[in-house]
Amino acid sequence: MQRLALFDLDNTLVDLDQAFRLWVEEFTEEYGLGREVVDWLIALDRAGYPHRETFFTQVREHYTLSAPVEELWDGYRRRMPYLVHCPSEVLAGLSRLRASGWLVAIVTNGMADNQLGKIRRSGLADVVDAWALSGAQGIRKPEVELFQIAATRCGVTLDGGGWMIGDNLVADIAGGCAAGLRTIWIDRGTWPDHVHAADHVVTDLLQAMEVLHRQR
Repeated sequence: MQRLALFDLDNTLVDLDQAFRLWVEEFTEEYGLGREVVDWLIALDRAGYPHRETFFTQVREHYTLSAPVEELWDGYRRRMPYLVHCPSEVLAGLSRLRASGWLVAIVTNGMADNQLGKIRRSGLADVVDAWALSGAQGIRKPEVELFQIAATRCGVTLDGGGWMIGDNLVADIAGGCAAGLRTIWIDRGTWPDHVHAADHVVTDLLQAMEVLHRQR
């Protein structure tokens, strides 16, 4: 099997949950909503509104904000790249993988401006070979085509196999399996009692990288 490692971005390479909390704290202060709103917004984010347009529609209506949904969403996308953080040990780990012969790419869902901003400002652009963004391609994980694009940009095809690493059992694990890849699921406790087909289960990204280093 070829040494191809495809990584999810949010809550895999970067801690989106932490960045989102920082954004919520700034947002509630900017609009004078009060500290008690922080937990409500975080709960709303986790209650099944992954698409930000839907999220901001709910927020605008609930708090009768005057700003249009698109303005709220645009502000979020501009700010988030400045709030996400990729730990130095993760950046070093990706560099180590590449130095040992691995091709490394990011495969992520999300708006292109937001996701590309995160990749560049976090330092990830300097330690990976390529990326494929759903917002730029018009294709979302778990569709196989997005994985294929990432592989092609690394100069290979999915026919040679490889690995997909991520925290989402549908987008990353089921999608990776459908693409013919072996998978490593980063279990953050958000999918209790779900059946999965991941080849390996770990609790953090560094453990996932060690799994890759053990492959022959």
